Amino acid sequence: MRQQGRTETADMEVSFSFYPLLAVIVWTGNTIVTKLAAGAIEPAAIALYRWVFAGLVLTPFVLRAVWQQRAIVALHWPRLALLGCLGMGMYQGLAYEAAKTTTATNMGVIVALMPLLSAFLASLFAGEILSLARLLAASVSLSGLLLLTTHGHPGELLHGAVHIGDLLMLIAVSSNALYGVLLKRWAIPLSTWQQLYVQIGFGIALLLPFWWFAPTSPISLQNASLILYAAIPASIGAPFFWMTGIKRLGAARASLFMNLLPVFVALAAATLLGEKLHGYHAIGGFLVLAGVGWGQRTNGPEKRKDLSGPLKPVPEQVER
Repeated sequence: MRQQGRTETADMEVSFSFYPLLAVIVWTGNTIVTKLAAGAIEPAAIALYRWVFAGLVLTPFVLRAVWQQRAIVALHWPRLALLGCLGMGMYQGLAYEAAKTTTATNMGVIVALMPLLSAFLASLFAGEILSLARLLAASVSLSGLLLLTTHGHPGELLHGAVHIGDLLMLIAVSSNALYGVLLKRWAIPLSTWQQLYVQIGFGIALLLPFWWFAPTSPISLQNASLILYAAIPASIGAPFFWMTGIKRLGAARASLFMNLLPVFVALAAATLLGEKLHGYHAIGGFLVLAGVGWGQRTNGPEKRKDLSGPLKPVPEQVER
C-alpha cells in the first residue's frame, strides 16, 4: 500500500511538472518576441501594455468573482499588492530596463541564479529545509547555463565590466524568486485566476510611472502582434501555469524549470531566426536538462516543525 501511495504521489508530481514546463515554453516565445520588438516599441511601453491588455481580457471572466470575494481581497490586499509588484511589476519592468545597460550573456547567467535564490528564500521565509541534493541539482544546471550563455568560454565573465543593468537584473530575478516563495507560503484563499487578476492591477500601478516618463511609443501595426503575444499567452497563460506549478511543487522545484529557458530559446532562435547551433549548445543544454531532472527526482520540500509567526498560511480555497 505504501509503495502504491508513493507511486501515485510520484505520478501526480510528474503531471504537475507540466505546469512550469508550459510556462517556460510560452516565455520562450516571449523572448523571441522581445528580440523582434527591440526596435518596434519602448521597453516601458510593452511592459505596461501587456498587463493592461491582459487585465482587459480577464475582466469579463474574473471581475464578478473578484467582486464577490472583495472581503477576502480587502483582508489580504497588502500581500496581493506585494505579489503584484514583485511578479508583474518589478520582474518584468526591471528586466526590460536592465537590457539597456547589460549584455544578454550577463542577463542569462543572472536568471540562472533563480533556483538557488528560490531555495535560499524558501528556507528563510517558507520553512523549507535546504537539501544538499537540491543545491547540487541547481548547481549542475547553473554550470550548463554558464557554458551556454558564454558560448563555451565561461572566463569571458571575468573580462566584462559590471553595469547598472546587472544590478537591476539581479533585483528583478530576486523579486521573482521571492514572489514564488511568498505565493506558496501565504496560500491566499482566492482562485489562481482571481489572484492573477488582482496582482495584475497592482503590477500596472507600479509600471505606470515608468511608462509615463519613457519616450512616447504608441501601438501600431508593426508592434500590435508583439503586444498581443506578450499580453495573452505570456501574461495570462504563462503566469497561470507558473502559479499552479508553484502551488503544487513549491517555489524551489518549480524554479528549476527556468533553467530550460536558454535551451529552448537557442532552439527557437535556430529554427525561427536562423541562428547557428554549436557544440557548447549541446553540452550546456545537456547539463541544464540533467540538473532539472535531478531536481525533480529529489523528495518534496520538508518543513521545519516550528513555523509559527507572521507568515502562517491560510487554507486555500478550492477552485470550482
